[in-house]
Amino acid sequence: MRKIVILGKPNVGKSSLFNRIVRKRDAITSEVSGTTRDIKEEIAKIGEKEALIVDTGGLDESDTLFKKVKEKSLKAAKEADIILYVVDGKTLPDDEDKKIFFELQKLNKPLALVVNKIDNDKLKEHSWEFLSFGAKNFFTISVSHNREVGKLLDWIEKFLPESEILKEDTEEDLEEFLESLKEEKEEEKEENNEIKVAIIGRVNVGKSSLLNSLLKEERAVVSEIAGTTIDPVNDYIVYKDKIITFVDTAGIRRKGKIEGIERYALNRTEKMLKNADIALLVLDASEEFKELDEKIAHLIEKYELASIIILNKWDKAYRSYEESVKEVKDRFKFLSYSPIISVSALTRKRVDKIKDKILEVYENYSRRIPTSQLNELIKSATYKHPIPSDKTKEVKIYFATQFDIKPPKIALIMNRPKSLHFSYKRYLINQLRENFNFEGSPVILIPKKRGEKAEE
Repeated sequence: MRKIVILGKPNVGKSSLFNRIVRKRDAITSEVSGTTRDIKEEIAKIGEKEALIVDTGGLDESDTLFKKVKEKSLKAAKEADIILYVVDGKTLPDDEDKKIFFELQKLNKPLALVVNKIDNDKLKEHSWEFLSFGAKNFFTISVSHNREVGKLLDWIEKFLPESEILKEDTEEDLEEFLESLKEEKEEEKEENNEIKVAIIGRVNVGKSSLLNSLLKEERAVVSEIAGTTIDPVNDYIVYKDKIITFVDTAGIRRKGKIEGIERYALNRTEKMLKNADIALLVLDASEEFKELDEKIAHLIEKYELASIIILNKWDKAYRSYEESVKEVKDRFKFLSYSPIISVSALTRKRVDKIKDKILEVYENYSRRIPTSQLNELIKSATYKHPIPSDKTKEVKIYFATQFDIKPPKIALIMNRPKSLHFSYKRYLINQLRENFNFEGSPVILIPKKRGEKAEE
């Protein structure tokens, strides 16, 4: 599949063009310079063909962070099949833009100069000044007004290979087509093997470094500057026949300190958590845990995710392992079922342990208990410790049934569901955990009256 990379300086409309091509609002766009800092990829349909679209960070060297962004963006250009260099048509041609464009021409790849923000004919007259770039392929567009974007897409489509299905039918082609269908079915099976893992935590606890260590490559931009990651960055690995998709979400600050574009990032983080299976809660082991760590951890509870607690920066540990675990258990009682792993993302020490633990936790998160075993356990638990009555009225559990997984959800069919005290629910959950492996996974018990649907 051909790779199309979108390059340009900050705030020229790269992410807007990316969104227009992939036909969904995926990359965050704003008037704030440098909103996109990591590389985003998405498969898009162009005409009757498909291509991988890559949105890069702005090419700027104003500070250390943006130098790293520029390096990553230019690296992406070298790996591209087609390059779109975007400039702001409402400004004068920039010498730095020209210098970069001339460098890109040396790559001898299909290269287009895309003059964006040409919202009307008057601006189009002004855009001819950009002919000084000497671009063989020159397009004046307005992404926000969807003006002449079609011409750019037509040009791109010329460089994309024909679909195999459109070739002249021969026995050999038919065999290839049938084989491709077989591969598609295998891919569908693989999709069912996908585990979605969100990496969450405060700003600067090392989430992006952890992502890079897990992927064993520099995928996310890492910097000491708080709030480097704004768009969630996602990438995957195949590990023991499972596809693990990691999402490095934006670092979360206290509400009073959330500024500008980070508000969008916070909303995007919560959206990602809705679709995740497991959260890696990253804590900074080199300092005291903060109240904000607890608030972030409550998002795991809110979205009923499986979880693993990561004590990062262990090479600079603030306290002993025993003291750290005790502090975690005290502060995060609601995540008492979560395994704890101490790592150093910087040196990659013990990072590989996280992958095996993800597989274990996901299996527990997807666990389904046979109804007979479930009812046998509930019967035994209520015999050992009878349900407290509601004043003088007896409270009974008739039977239990698991009606969902990820997380496991169990309906308790009762005569008086509202009379089941939360402490007794906790007792039953503890009994379930003692008999079945639910490490890392929440277990949800929902009391219901007979005849009610087994839904939350």
